[in-house]
Amino acid sequence: MSRYVEPKWRPPLMLILGGSLLAILVLPVYAAIMVLGWLLWRLILAPVQALAAKAELIRDGEAPSSIDHYGTPEIGELAQAVLDMAEVLQSREMAVRGYTDHVTHELKTPLTAIRGAAELLGADEELSAESRHLVDAIAGAEKRAVKLLGAAREIAAARMPEHRGTTSLSACLQQLRERFPQIEIDASNADEKIPLAKSGLEIVLGQLTQNAVGAGASK
Repeated sequence: MSRYVEPKWRPPLMLILGGSLLAILVLPVYAAIMVLGWLLWRLILAPVQALAAKAELIRDGEAPSSIDHYGTPEIGELAQAVLDMAEVLQSREMAVRGYTDHVTHELKTPLTAIRGAAELLGADEELSAESRHLVDAIAGAEKRAVKLLGAAREIAAARMPEHRGTTSLSACLQQLRERFPQIEIDASNADEKIPLAKSGLEIVLGQLTQNAVGAGASK
C-alpha cells in the first residue's frame, strides 16, 4: 500500500486544544480569538477541506495522491486511511473490469461453436418437428447469452473514467423514451443527483430497460 502521509512530526490535537485553552486564559480576548481561529483553520479546517476535495477528485477517476498539509497526526492518519481505501477500491474496480472483459472474450468461442452447430442441425431438412424446436431453443439461448455478455461489457464500460461525474435520471428520460417507444417510462425523484455521468447512466438504464422490454413489460 502506498504511503501518502510523510512520517514527520506534527502537533497532536490534544496539544492544540490545550494550547488554545491556555491562550484564552493568558492573552487578551481578541488576541486569543485570533490565535484560536488561526489554529483551527490551519491545523483542522484546511486539512479536512483539502482531504474532502481530494476524495472528490478520486471519485471522478484521479489516482490517490498526497495532499499538501495534514494539520495534526490524527488527521494525517485519517487521510492515510481514506487514500488507502480509495486505492483498494480502484484496484478492485479494475480487477472486476478486467475479469469481465476476460470472461466475455473467452465465452465468445464456445458461443460461436454453439451457433454454428445449431445452424448446421437446422439445415437438415429431415429433422423432426420436436428436434427442430430443440434446435431453435438452442439458437435462441445462444442469442440471449450474446446479448447478456454485451450488456456486461457495456455496464463495466460505464464505470470508465470518461463516464464519471454526476447527473440525474431526468436528463436521461427523453433518450430512453425515444429509444424504447414501446414501453411507458415514468420516474419519481427524477431530479436526484446520481454519481455517474449522463453517458454512463444512459448505458446502465438502457440495459435495464432492454431487459424489461425483453421480459414483456409495458411500463
